[in-house]
Amino acid sequence: MGANSSSITELSHNDYLKKLAAAESLSGNDPLWNQLLSFSLTMPTNSADSRLLEEATISICKALIENNPRSGNFGTLIKVFLSRTKELKISAECQDQLFIWQAHNALFIIRCLLKVFISQMSENELQLHFTYQERAPEACGAEAEDLLEELICCLVHLITEVPLLDITYNILLEAVTTLLVLLSYQLFHKEILRESAVHRYLMQGQCVPYTSRVVKTLLYNFIRQERSPPPGSHIFQQETSDGGGLLYGIASGVATGLWAVLTFGGVGNKPLPHQDQSSLLASQSLVLLLVLVNLTDAPDAPNPYRQAITSFKNTQDNSPFPSPHQHTFQINFSSLYTALCEQQKSDEVTLLLYTLLHQNTNVRTYVLARTDIENLVLPILEILYHVEERNSHHVYMALIILLMLTEDDAFNRSVHEVVLKNITWYTERVLTEISLGSLLILVVIRTIQYNMTRTRDKYLHTNCLAALANMSAQFRSLHQYAAQRIISLFALLSKKHNKVLEQATQSSRTLEVGNPVLPDYAQDLNVIEEVIRMMLEIINSCLTNSLHHNPNLVYALLYKRDLFEQFRTHPSFQDIMQNIDMVISFFSSRLEQAGADLSVERVLEVIKQGAVALPKDRLKKFPELKFKYVEEEQPEEFFIPYVWSLVYNLGGLLYWNPQEIQLFSMDSR
Repeated sequence: MGANSSSITELSHNDYLKKLAAAESLSGNDPLWNQLLSFSLTMPTNSADSRLLEEATISICKALIENNPRSGNFGTLIKVFLSRTKELKISAECQDQLFIWQAHNALFIIRCLLKVFISQMSENELQLHFTYQERAPEACGAEAEDLLEELICCLVHLITEVPLLDITYNILLEAVTTLLVLLSYQLFHKEILRESAVHRYLMQGQCVPYTSRVVKTLLYNFIRQERSPPPGSHIFQQETSDGGGLLYGIASGVATGLWAVLTFGGVGNKPLPHQDQSSLLASQSLVLLLVLVNLTDAPDAPNPYRQAITSFKNTQDNSPFPSPHQHTFQINFSSLYTALCEQQKSDEVTLLLYTLLHQNTNVRTYVLARTDIENLVLPILEILYHVEERNSHHVYMALIILLMLTEDDAFNRSVHEVVLKNITWYTERVLTEISLGSLLILVVIRTIQYNMTRTRDKYLHTNCLAALANMSAQFRSLHQYAAQRIISLFALLSKKHNKVLEQATQSSRTLEVGNPVLPDYAQDLNVIEEVIRMMLEIINSCLTNSLHHNPNLVYALLYKRDLFEQFRTHPSFQDIMQNIDMVISFFSSRLEQAGADLSVERVLEVIKQGAVALPKDRLKKFPELKFKYVEEEQPEEFFIPYVWSLVYNLGGLLYWNPQEIQLFSMDSR
């Protein structure tokens, strides 16, 4: 680094870096550190640029791995960084850009080295590299043994204590990114890591008292969505009188050419549509938070970051915390809610919303009490509507969020009271005016139909139907298109049932003539009949609880009455068909009495009049349909690979070699 590098291709020949990686020890007060740490750069903001950087410096990193046991230079670099961070908070308050700039550069070099170290060696070997001391081959001093923990605690302290300003933005971003790198051993293991030195330091060491402040700060970084400062705003610009050879005098105009290859453009990945490169700190903070919250519990201590995320309260909540423990804190729920609504496009924000709704009752209660719930629900529905463009995990999270919301009766009532106009992303039909509840039904039904024709995932079916079932007793003023789609879905299921039934019949005949290799149509038939039963229960629940509020559903039911004929005597559906059959018969009779060639308006009028006259005691009562989301056993087997796939896909400041990833298959991310 320093002033002598003019392009990225020259980094492997850079004199300062070569001295760092050499077998000769550098003392902590060697003038070389000031020269090494005096460079200006525009940070790589996509994985392609980060890959170029890593490939250009890999030879330096490998030389340091080889020579560090003799030189101890890596440990000395860590100590140089630690010494420069002691006054960072004061430096920020005093606008001392030079001090912050050099500390940032030291941490940037450490992070780049750690990134390669972690991909090249075990965690035990990494810990050894923190213990090698200056001019003491293979030595482990008492002070040096805790250097890894010192570094981790320093990063935690930096994140929580240094204020977020233009001049501190990049060092805070670097601190968050370095913690992610230190935790990244998980990427290179198929199994979930349950014991790790880095985990231990974060969850049981000196960092634990900072837990709630870490979670709060990372959440606020996400909420604020602070934009990256313009290039150069964090760079020390002062020149010395003699043009710059003294101590820090190489700062002005130094080494911007070093990054010319990266910053001229043409080499970067296109960011994903949802990624706003100006909010890198928000993105990195969020994925770090998700990684921390999903760390597995230690054998003798629960994950404190999960404790913090499950127990924090609103700043306006003055009630005492239920039980005193050190990881509680308060945050502005209104700001958090706004950020969750506005940023609800990416996997990581949807996963945060899922985590908060599932694990923090204070957040869940607040969200369900909001009178603008459509601001949260609409982005979730849009994710599901574009199911073809989303990965299956993102679709699951969005769907489970809906399921959790529909567990609340007040939510199920309120969604039908919110009237929306011109939903532009819903392109299958022009919806000039529709309730949020009817739109929700349309999108969930569309997801079911997509799943039936493409993925055929029973888990997805179950959760979609469970959400509709939870809502069904409170269906109100269903839009005619929503009512039609409910019956159309039943028609599709009926058609599929007949097809599978025919295949099963032919299969049994073929078995009789001695062909044993046949598909298991009996299992397919059982699954489709379960889904049909569920749809009939949803229709029945609406009819028995809110028939008079839903003339459009009765209309659609009468229009397609022939569909239900075959299920009247079917042993699996006889009981649930009683009410539906009675409603069809009752309203068919009323329509016959009203005369022939009735207009749509007249039919609806007859239905509304009939709904008042229908004797409610003739409808058989069934148990209320209520489904509750329960997380699977060992949820970490799902969530940890998912969270790390988000880190991998986020790109940004980090490049991960896909051939080295073990935690998840590259085609499933």
